[in-house]
Amino acid sequence: MSIQGVSDPELVERARRGDDAAFGMLVDRHRTAVFRAVLAALGTREGADEVAQEAFMAAYRHLPDFREHASFKTWLLSIAWRKALSHRRSVRTFVSRFVQPPEETEWQIPGGGRSQEQAVLDTELKDTIRRQIARLTPKLRDALLLSASGDYNYDEIAGMLAIPVGTLKWRVSEARRQLKQRLADSGLGIRDSGFGRG
Repeated sequence: MSIQGVSDPELVERARRGDDAAFGMLVDRHRTAVFRAVLAALGTREGADEVAQEAFMAAYRHLPDFREHASFKTWLLSIAWRKALSHRRSVRTFVSRFVQPPEETEWQIPGGGRSQEQAVLDTELKDTIRRQIARLTPKLRDALLLSASGDYNYDEIAGMLAIPVGTLKWRVSEARRQLKQRLADSGLGIRDSGFGRG
């Protein structure tokens, strides 16, 4: 059966009736979004695949609880986010990983092909920005990074974080304000960070 032209609600209904292939299609359709949500919460690829799988298994078990007042994708992302946060809390090294993430993390600020001197300055800038982001409260940091990723709209992020869209917008705005202030105090402008857009 082709995934094209079959809506999420139809696939959910088939899966509820025991059609495992329908749930497999939902997994295929939303795999990337779930992985990116988990990656945003964890800040590293380590363990992200496992947590994403746990999220899909939890969604499968709780399909009878799904209520269609929200989209299936938003509901699934909220499960993935909660699973990732639970994993993050259990991993005591999260803060150190966040401050100095591996090179392949998705949210890392891109560099350019510049001189060696500029490359050193870029590295220092990135390190300063990472430290300042890490100093934000988890609620502000999560909202900022999910928003800055460009992978999700405000409705999806609000669903993941289980907060109203208005609260999310305030958190993103406040995170940007605090980051801008901290960068200014460090002698840097927000334009350098990539998080001032909005």
